[in-house]
Order: sequence, then C-alpha cells, then structure tokens
Amino acid sequence: MVSNVYGAGSVGGYSAMSGASSRMPPQQKMSNLFDKIDTDSSGSITKSELAGAFKSQNPPKVFQNEGVDNVWKALDPNNTGSVSKADFVTGMKSLMVSLRQNGD
Repeated sequence: MVSNVYGAGSVGGYSAMSGASSRMPPQQKMSNLFDKIDTDSSGSITKSELAGAFKSQNPPKVFQNEGVDNVWKALDPNNTGSVSKADFVTGMKSLMVSLRQNGD
C-alpha cells in the first residue's frame, strides 16, 4: 500500500484515514490527520481544506466513494462551516463505524 497522509490503518477491513504509522492509536492518527488538513493552522478545518486533502492525498476508496460532501456533512452536522480537532476525531470515528456497518 502506498503511504500517505491517510496511512494504512484498518477498521473492519477499511483503511482508516491516518496521519502516521498503523501502530499509532486511532485517536492519535485522526489528530495527526487533522493537523495535516488544517493547512492554515487555525485549529479548525473547513470544507475547502477537506476538499483539498481529498485532491492532494489518496484517501481510502471507502471515503472516496462517500465523497467530500458526505464526509463533510458527517463531520459538520450542524452546518457551522468549520470542525474542531475534537469534533473531527469524534466524527471520523463515528463515520468509520457507520461505513463499516453499511459495508457488511
């Protein structure tokens, strides 16, 4: 597998977006990924930053299939326009569980 910002972690057979080695705990992987997506170091990410990560990185197929819009909706359910690191980590965990359940 090609190594990139999304890493090579796995959840239920799906590669997990991660920012580091697969030996790192999932929460830390998501935290590292957030830091890479937060290109302006504002402490929150926007849909534009997420879209940029989708274009410049190679997200796992399951996330590509969902698309930026659906991933963003899952991360920003209240439509605030930005997502904090804590909300990103929690949202990605929930999204990964959901995608795993839908894929079974």
